[in-house]
Amino acid sequence: MNEPIVARHWLAIATPKAAPALATTTVLALARIWNANGAEHSVGNAALMTTLSLAAAASGVCASIGRAGDPVIAGTAFAASGGLALAGVAGYTDGLSLPLLLWALTTAVAYGLAARYWRTDRRERIAHERHTSGRREEHAHVERVEALRAGAQIEVARTGAAYAEQLAQALITRAALPGFDFTAVEAAGLPELPTTSTSKEH
Repeated sequence: MNEPIVARHWLAIATPKAAPALATTTVLALARIWNANGAEHSVGNAALMTTLSLAAAASGVCASIGRAGDPVIAGTAFAASGGLALAGVAGYTDGLSLPLLLWALTTAVAYGLAARYWRTDRRERIAHERHTSGRREEHAHVERVEALRAGAQIEVARTGAAYAEQLAQALITRAALPGFDFTAVEAAGLPELPTTSTSKEH
C-alpha cells in the first residue's frame, strides 16, 4: 500500500512561523504612520487605545476563566490587547526606543502563545500519523496472511487434483492388465471402478 509523497513548499512551512513577527511589525509600522499623521502626544488617541487594550485584556481573562473557557478566544483577545497597547504607545510617543522595546516584548509574547498551539498541533499530528501507520501495518499483515492462506489452499487443491488424476490413470492402466482383482481394490477402500470387458473375461 504505497501513498504518494507530497512535499510542501518552503513558504508554506515558514509562513505560520513568521506570522507573529509579521503581525507585530505591521502594527508598529501602522502606529508610526498614525504618529506622523497627528497622534503624537494626543491624549484622546492614547486614552482610546488604552481603553481598547484593557477591554481586549478583560475579554481574554473572561474567556480563560469562564466555565467553558476557550483557549483560542482567550489567546486571540490577549494578542489583540498587546497589539492595541503597542499601537497606542507607538502612536503617542515621539521616539522609537520605547515602541521598539514594546515591539520586541509583544513579539516574544506572541511567539510564546503560538508555540503552545504549535506543540499541541504537532502532538496531534504525530499521534494521527502513528495511528494511521499502525492501522496500515495491521491491514497489510492481514492481507499477507490471507494471501498465504489462499495460496496454500490453491496448492493443496492442485496437489489433490494431480494425485487423483494420477491415481485414476494408474487404476485404469492396472485394470487393463491380466489378473486385475476388483475385490482387492474395494477391500483397500479405493473407489470402485466400472467393469470393463477385460475384467468380465477373467
